[in-house]
Amino acid sequence: MEAPGEAAGLRCHRPVAEMPDLPFLPFCVLLGSLGLLCVAFVGAWCQHWRGGFSLDGSARTFNWHPVLMVTGMVVLYGAAALIYRLPPARRGPKLPWKVVHSALALAAFVLAVLGLAAVFRFHNAHGTPNMYSLHSWLGLVTVLLFSCQWAAGFSAFLLPWAPNWLRAFYKPVHVFFGATVLMLSVASCVSGINEKLFFSLKNGTTEYKLLPAEAVFANTLGLLIILFGVLVLGALARPSWKRPDANSPDSHQPLLTAER
Repeated sequence: MEAPGEAAGLRCHRPVAEMPDLPFLPFCVLLGSLGLLCVAFVGAWCQHWRGGFSLDGSARTFNWHPVLMVTGMVVLYGAAALIYRLPPARRGPKLPWKVVHSALALAAFVLAVLGLAAVFRFHNAHGTPNMYSLHSWLGLVTVLLFSCQWAAGFSAFLLPWAPNWLRAFYKPVHVFFGATVLMLSVASCVSGINEKLFFSLKNGTTEYKLLPAEAVFANTLGLLIILFGVLVLGALARPSWKRPDANSPDSHQPLLTAER
């Protein structure tokens, strides 16, 4: 018979089961399809139930707000966050991928600013107060935090004046606030969808509590947005999909001093 200590030792040295290593490219295709589905859903909602789009200050001007916010602050921002997880980005020079990451984030920011302009124009044209709801507070904080995040990341990683020790110090901060901005973006979009349904589904239309077709469709859109955000955060947290630091010969190389 085995001694109790030997049996315990054998049990302690048994291999620990690990999560299976999922291939990134099929996941990337799934996530890209989900992002396009989010954009298609918000566009269809605004076109079919909310009257379409215009720039005349009417409710159709407001409809640009959800479309631009979902496209920019969720889908494009999620793509920017995951750019370093692409297999070609995990090897070779990092600088081109920094530029792509920064460009995607900047495009997301531009769409967010246009989305804010649409809702402010609609409110001002109809005498509706701005910035009174929790959704508006959360959305504005998200965009402001995102603008600071982009400016700080561009200054630290793409311009020549930041020393290496500062880049090394700021990198985990940048990663943390990147994930935070994504979570806030998802929360802002979902709360905005819910707020719009409460305001719209009354006064002669089927009330929200009776769950008409528009409510089912928009609620489904909210779930798709949440799922997209969760999958992006899960991909960011997966160690096997991260770029090894050893394969980053120019990870501290600023844009203006890059070799040509």
